[in-house]
Amino acid sequence: MTKIRTITMLLAAACVLLAGPLSRAQAPPTYRVDPFWPKPLPNKWIMQQVPTLAVGPDDHVWVFNRSRQIRPDENGASTNPPRTDCCIAGPAILEFDPAGNLVQGWGGPGYVPSWPNEQTINIDRESNVWISGTGRGESILEFTRTGKLLKDFGHRPPPIPSGQTPPPLVENNQQTDVFISGVAGFDFDEDAHELYVADTEFINKRILVFDMDTGAFKRGWGGKGVPLGEIPNERVAPYDTSGPPPDIKEFNVLHCIHLSNDGLVYVCDRGNDRVQVFTRQGKFVTQFWIHTSTPARGAECGGPGSDKYGPCGTVFNLAFSPAPQQNFVFVADGANDKVWIVNRKTGMTVGSIGDNGRMAGQFHFIDGVASDSKGNVYTGEVETGKRVQKFVPVNGGRR
Repeated sequence: MTKIRTITMLLAAACVLLAGPLSRAQAPPTYRVDPFWPKPLPNKWIMQQVPTLAVGPDDHVWVFNRSRQIRPDENGASTNPPRTDCCIAGPAILEFDPAGNLVQGWGGPGYVPSWPNEQTINIDRESNVWISGTGRGESILEFTRTGKLLKDFGHRPPPIPSGQTPPPLVENNQQTDVFISGVAGFDFDEDAHELYVADTEFINKRILVFDMDTGAFKRGWGGKGVPLGEIPNERVAPYDTSGPPPDIKEFNVLHCIHLSNDGLVYVCDRGNDRVQVFTRQGKFVTQFWIHTSTPARGAECGGPGSDKYGPCGTVFNLAFSPAPQQNFVFVADGANDKVWIVNRKTGMTVGSIGDNGRMAGQFHFIDGVASDSKGNVYTGEVETGKRVQKFVPVNGGRR
């Protein structure tokens, strides 16, 4: 299968060369970092881990800031009296205008009783703010842009009685009334009033679709579009990391889900180094791989809390270029610390942004990526990266 895939990719590249020079719309965009975006935060606030960020309809950038990840050497100004001149953990929701000015900040642990462990943020066409987390018993919350809670999506398992040890989480891909361990990623089809959920990061391996207003379950599927009833309730086996991951049906470590303008559903299958694409009814359309020599699962990847946890798998998140055709997909690769630029029509990787490092334009554990209507690309970093960056197109933005 690997040889066949390699030959197919080479033939596709040869066809592009034989077809002559690429049109301007087909040529991959290139970028430069804007080292002055965003502007410094007020109030001695400091940014922490940024797992995801999103762009609203007015091109404002909304950053999900894991404020609880602040270290003792970063929060000296928060003590009484202040131990050092700086800093204080900023709010969990930070809104920036296109110039990088902070518009507002709100939210964080304790802001509402069901505030989650910060994972995914999304903005609807009314600029309402939707967030989710991947902790046990966590769900999706909807707020106004100024932080008023509008809706708790629910679908939580029964709470653990006080003083009881929580039982181990058990995979159950056929249960559709609860999120066993939070929500790894979500997106919505506002015209159809449907909410798409990638459930979940390390337990289940399926896509679920709900009525966006009532919360009623509508449909779901697994990797390559298999019905929920055919998804095995067991972890995907490790593979030989000396070669690419095998082409299997099952998802492994779902990390994002995004809907394209032409009615397709793109799923980040981080544990398989690939993106899978479906119709909105769950029919499998295609898939493409991202840097398959990078280990995506197995003993060397460890687990939550492990020193090895994190730098495995290549598809952490993705965003589309802004032209109506959305010609390119930007894939955030947290293992290789790059944004891969993929031709959306062919699935071929045609360029990249950044590399591992601490300088402007480099990344340390990139996790989030988003794009605006002008073609600017925004990134967020977790672990000790703890920042957002803006990349400006230098050869035409809207492609």
